[in-house]
Amino acid sequence: MTFKNSDKILVVGGSGFLGKHLVRRCLRDTRFVSCIGLGRNKKGFFEDIEVINVDINNKDVLWAILNKKSFDYIFNLGGYIDHTNYFNGGRKVIETHFVGLLNILDCIDVKSLKSFVQIGSSDEYGNAPSPQRETMRENSISPYSQAKVASTHLIQMLHRTEGFPGVVLRFFLVYGPGQDNKRFLPQIINGCLNNIEFKTSEGKQLRDFCYIDDVIEAMIKAAALPQSKGNVINIASGTPVMIKDVIQKVMLFTDGGKPMWGAHPYRVGENMQLYADISLAKNLLHWEPQVSLDVGLKKTIEYYKALDN
Repeated sequence: MTFKNSDKILVVGGSGFLGKHLVRRCLRDTRFVSCIGLGRNKKGFFEDIEVINVDINNKDVLWAILNKKSFDYIFNLGGYIDHTNYFNGGRKVIETHFVGLLNILDCIDVKSLKSFVQIGSSDEYGNAPSPQRETMRENSISPYSQAKVASTHLIQMLHRTEGFPGVVLRFFLVYGPGQDNKRFLPQIINGCLNNIEFKTSEGKQLRDFCYIDDVIEAMIKAAALPQSKGNVINIASGTPVMIKDVIQKVMLFTDGGKPMWGAHPYRVGENMQLYADISLAKNLLHWEPQVSLDVGLKKTIEYYKALDN
């Protein structure tokens, strides 16, 4: 699946982990790639694309920039994963994700738009039983998941009422080279590479890991295929794996690591079984992951090992 070499693409959140991989993939097809990303993430970023340094919550500045432009495809990866409770600052999380989306929609040229890909989250399912299916009622358990649910419903409403070419992709655990060191898997990998003690939970949670290259391919297909529009689609491996098993795989592949099992408590309300039914992605996008967990982990480990050398 490819874009035309004349297609204009905007990646909101293009300087983050997912965004950088997506931008790199888009540049294979077209040189007309722009990204919105905060300046603090621009070090070592692409030099041959337009980088728009703006906060999507600043609507006036966003309007001044975007109302003069038109794009064929927009990917909204804006905002960060943040599980802050509402009364501890969670309103800001909601504003970043939901109000940020509203601002983007208010500022873009809809007439020229072929596809708008909104990135959702498995957190939207809350404590729903696994495997999670797109037909399940959402059950938000944090301001972050509430903002994602609201964004999902907004995109679907706009498609139903105004024919807006939007699609929502619900990601589960995406991993791979370039992920922030504060995230779960990079912390584990770095701890094992340095053969040091690191804190972790008992690791009995079942989770669903999907390698970054597979996720990017799903995003491209969702943007390009007309039948995706108006849908919410799970993007994951569809295979549950226990967190403890993932950590032990990393220990095996690195020959190191001293996990302190149980040193971190489980989060309040944490879903112990969170993995996806990916039937819709297979049927609608003709997509399924190609990179096994073992291969993906080894590639990711090699990336972080190279950083240390």
